[in-house]
Amino acid sequence: MDQRYGLTQQIRRSAVSVPSNIAEGRGRRSTRDYRHFLHQARGSLYEIDTHIALAERLGYCSASDAARIQVAIVEAVKPLQGLIASLDRQIGDPTRYPPPATR
Repeated sequence: MDQRYGLTQQIRRSAVSVPSNIAEGRGRRSTRDYRHFLHQARGSLYEIDTHIALAERLGYCSASDAARIQVAIVEAVKPLQGLIASLDRQIGDPTRYPPPATR
């Protein structure tokens, strides 16, 4: 029972961290800081994904529930990843996304 409680608490902490990091990053004065906090939010989503996979393996949730949650995580990562990519282009981070080819 303690293991299930600990895993549940970790999932809750990670879930709260997602919007908290987005909000904190948005409140910063620099695009680089904002991007950093978006990466943190995305990392928290990946943590939830890992915790759900573990919960399924331990028999705390069904495979169908785990799959449903993991699909929702993928859908939540997509706009975050798009925003991160947009900010990378805005600050001119050539190591992440090369500039478009010229003719």
